[in-house]
Amino acid sequence: MSELYLSKGLFPADFLQPSVDFILATQQDDGCIPWFPGAHADPWDHIEAAMGLVVAGESQAARRAYRWLQSTQLPDGSWWVAYKDGAIHDRERRETNFVAYVATGLWHFHLVTGDHDFLRELWPTVERAMGFVLSHQSSHGEIHWAVDADGSPREDALVTGCSSIHKSLECAINIAHTLALDARHWIEARRRLGEVLRHRPERFDRTWESKARYSMDWFYPVLGGVLTRAQSRARLQERWSVFVQDGLGCRCVADEPWVTVAESCELTMALLAAGDHARAAKLFSWLHQWRDGDGAYWTGYQWVEEVLWPLEKPTWTAGAVLLAADALTGHTAASRLFTEVDLLESPQQAERAHTRQFFIQP
Repeated sequence: MSELYLSKGLFPADFLQPSVDFILATQQDDGCIPWFPGAHADPWDHIEAAMGLVVAGESQAARRAYRWLQSTQLPDGSWWVAYKDGAIHDRERRETNFVAYVATGLWHFHLVTGDHDFLRELWPTVERAMGFVLSHQSSHGEIHWAVDADGSPREDALVTGCSSIHKSLECAINIAHTLALDARHWIEARRRLGEVLRHRPERFDRTWESKARYSMDWFYPVLGGVLTRAQSRARLQERWSVFVQDGLGCRCVADEPWVTVAESCELTMALLAAGDHARAAKLFSWLHQWRDGDGAYWTGYQWVEEVLWPLEKPTWTAGAVLLAADALTGHTAASRLFTEVDLLESPQQAERAHTRQFFIQP
């Protein structure tokens, strides 16, 4: 099957089961999910793969993944950029959007499972992680992208990274309110971050060449819930012809003939956030030509040379496919996580939402 058109209520569980099995087979005994067998893991992509497992109902494997993060978290709340075979693989830096993503993953887990006890168990991990991230928010509102091994911040910001953190702050606030905890400082930090993303482009890419050639800088403000639906539709339309290759997928960068599956899945969800279901379904339908016989998806395809490149099949790409399929079909209670902003404004509102979801029968 090279095309797969999805609509509400039609989650292709049998078709995607080999992709789920690929992630499960790659997960290590300690819960870590590396990119592929023999490769390293990083916190962000580890969480992306874990979310894919939750979509597929593999909650126990996902719990192991989050407990691995719990066990490897540094005292300041961060994680190193890479781990391999039970040890730290890269001590060069710690990236703020990688660290923040644990809140997104755990809120996603809670939305699907309703496991209040697990949310409470992992709360200290989330609290420390967000504390680390927000300690690197500048007076202007953006968040420094990384911290060196010696603790020195790399004082510049990425549109993609900060947009991801914006969604993670939404999730962290919802976790806090679900646990009846105060999140006012996170609410203010999220407000400031949104303002700088919307109105202060000069605060990004100050010390390096602009990242605007990357498709993620184009659609991540939509995926991260930074923009209104109307703004999102306008933003995606503006550079659609630059980044989308008909019949293949979304380019990673504007100036290279290379489409990537993970970016295409994320753009699928951004399109849904903008209210463009038709283009989302069409884009997602193109991606399954890049699936291998074992259920894993190749990273991408270079169409001038007509080669798969790189010759890697990452677990996080399979996770992104599962998340996009969920968003298109409404399979789980977390299907709208990346397509809507749903900020619980108080612990009382969180309690009412919890009651509606888990105790009121239809």
